[in-house]
Formats: sequence, structure tokens, C-alpha cells
Amino acid sequence: MNGTAHMAIGATVGFLTANTLQTDPTTTLFLVGVGGVSGLMPDMDIDGKLSNKITFSHKFIRTLAQTIGVLMIIYSLLASSETERWLGVGAGIGIIIISSFITQRHMLTLTGLGILGTGLSLDISWLWLLGVYIILASFTPHRSYTHSIAGVLFFGVIAFQFQETLGTEGIFTTCILGYISHLLADMKFLPFNKRGVKLLLPFFSKEF
Repeated sequence: MNGTAHMAIGATVGFLTANTLQTDPTTTLFLVGVGGVSGLMPDMDIDGKLSNKITFSHKFIRTLAQTIGVLMIIYSLLASSETERWLGVGAGIGIIIISSFITQRHMLTLTGLGILGTGLSLDISWLWLLGVYIILASFTPHRSYTHSIAGVLFFGVIAFQFQETLGTEGIFTTCILGYISHLLADMKFLPFNKRGVKLLLPFFSKEF
């Protein structure tokens, strides 16, 4: 399944979550965006030896990094602290600008480092955890750890911290379901998937 389909499914998860919670239009739009990004997160995995087999090109990495930058700006504008607000906006703009120059897959590692550094400097746990996730994913073969239960659990911690920090109900549910939707869409039981996902890594390498 291609990236557009994964993003669409994730965005739909966000919309359904917002509809269930009967959120206001701004929160609904935010959850739709969060769902779309969450639906793409498992495909952050990149390995040099598998570069020709990865679902997305450097254009995907650039687009995803810019989307994260936009969400960071939105999040920062909603923050209560004036200092955090403008530092976050500046960091978001910086990520958008830097990501526009991404042309190689290894630039994803630098993006992760930038997000990690920003999260640590602002003392925002979900942000630096996201940076760690991206850095680790940038060295992970395609459809391996990010497509496993371990990946779901790691991203779940990020999602929980994100919701706790922002205080917006529905973020955790949207993130988890959006992420899981990607794994389900990549499973072998679907006729258009030649490969499955290794859900039980690092204990078993069987594809499902």
C-alpha cells in the first residue's frame, strides 16, 4: 500500500476519533493531521541496503518532516508559556526550512537529531522521544521494528506524552489507531501485499 493510502486511513481515524468525542473544528482538524502523520510513522524506517525497496523516496521524508514542523508550530501556538510558544514556532519553521533541502535518505537521521535537540532544550518529553524514534528508525530495515508490536509500544509512549503535554483528549487514541492501521494495511492477508509485517520482533521474525 502506498503512502497516500496510509495517510488517508490515518486521517480518517483522526476524523472518526474527533467525531466520537464531538470536538470543535480546530481540534478536529488537528486530530485529522495527527492521524495522517501517525499513519505514516511506521514507514520512517530506512536502511541503505534496502533503499530501492522502501515505499517512499526522499520526497516523502521531506513532506513528513515539513508536516511535523507545521504540527509543532500549531502545538506551540497553543502552549501557555510565551517562551515555549516562540521557541517552538521557531523550531517548527527551522525544521520546515531545513527539510526543504533534504535529498538523501540519511538526512532523516539529522532531522531526528534536530527534533531530539529541540525537545531536550524545551524539556518536552514527547518531542525528544519522537526524535529518538526517528533516529532509530533511520537505521532500521524496512518493515521490521517500526512495523512490530515493539514499534507500537514505543510510539504509544510518545502519543501518551503528547496528549499529557497538550491536554487534548483523543490524541493518544488517534496516534495508536493511526499507527496500527498502517500495520494492518501492510499485512499478508491483503491480496496486494507480497510481504507482511514482523509483528513479534525481536523474538520471532515470522511475517503476518
